[in-house]
Amino acid sequence: MLAVVVVTFGYLLFIWVVFFKFRWMRLTPAWGVFSGFFILHLILVPLVGTRFIAPYTTDVRVVRHTVQLTPRLPEPTRVEAVMVKENTPVKKGDTLFVFDKSIYESQARAAQAALVAARQNVKVLEADISIARDSVISARSDAEFAAIQKTRFVTLAGQGGGSQESVDEWTSRLQSAEANLSAAIQSENRAELTYASQIDGVNTSVIQAEEALAQANYYLEQTEMKAPMDGVIVNLQVKEGMVAGIIRAGSIASLIVDEDPYLLAAYRQENLKFVKEGQPVVVALNTHPGEHFTGTVEEIWWASRRGQYLPSGNLPIFPELPEYREVRLPVKIKMDDPDVLLAIGAQAATLIITDEKSPFTWLGQITLRTYTWGRWLYPLPF
Repeated sequence: MLAVVVVTFGYLLFIWVVFFKFRWMRLTPAWGVFSGFFILHLILVPLVGTRFIAPYTTDVRVVRHTVQLTPRLPEPTRVEAVMVKENTPVKKGDTLFVFDKSIYESQARAAQAALVAARQNVKVLEADISIARDSVISARSDAEFAAIQKTRFVTLAGQGGGSQESVDEWTSRLQSAEANLSAAIQSENRAELTYASQIDGVNTSVIQAEEALAQANYYLEQTEMKAPMDGVIVNLQVKEGMVAGIIRAGSIASLIVDEDPYLLAAYRQENLKFVKEGQPVVVALNTHPGEHFTGTVEEIWWASRRGQYLPSGNLPIFPELPEYREVRLPVKIKMDDPDVLLAIGAQAATLIITDEKSPFTWLGQITLRTYTWGRWLYPLPF
């Protein structure tokens, strides 16, 4: 940079001495064109150096996280109370909206009753198993007695001491007892299988009832919408008495989050040649004309939608847009002072300093300050 100044001053001195002071030569058009060309190229040196050593851009905006506040209710529900006003700060956990609770309280009570019934039914299943086992014992005893009696009368009939009718009767009783025993065993198995329907030792009907109660309580809790984070309410779209939740994707307000605001600056690709994370940045916010702030390069987003193609059988065409524009890459910048007001969507200018000792950095600083002071002169297009 110093060499450029010296060469420029020396050449101007040469022109003054040769053509004006001592008039050793006549300033011809050829000399004029050559001098203009020479000085123009000397001027380009600081311009090119500034682009790489202290890249500057006015394509900057403030980015904040936003949360779309959408009712998490299974059906349209009347809004009973709106506890906030638009453009007002809220704290995490503050109640924002209150919805009609009646139907959800009823569902929660019904789910609670179903859970009690399910737990009681488990005790009934235990009793059923005990009853079924007793029935099996009784049926087995009847079958064994019938088998003994049949054997006895068959023996008597063979010795002439009994009738065939008695044999036939006890044969029929034995068959009936065996059938009753089989039915009792099946009833016992069915009772045990019903009771054994468990997950981690808990009956499945109880689990279903517990989950239904948990869901009912969840929706009951959602009748009071609370702020998920510290922030400011904007775009308030609901009033008391309105019905919300008709469109599941429909938000009734937006919350601009206080945490982690940042600047997103778009730079030409060649300007990022020497830019690295952690380098200092000078920021001029349009909301603070005449002032400048400091920041830090947090990261460079080496990505652009221009390089993304959806799966398709179509071949790409170039240029893709009617008005072709060179892609710029975003740089995420974090402000050093967390107390500076950063309005979401506000614009700014940024200057990244890759070498603090370079004279090109001084020129960049002049450019940035010209921009921020120029904001006082609106509507001049700075």
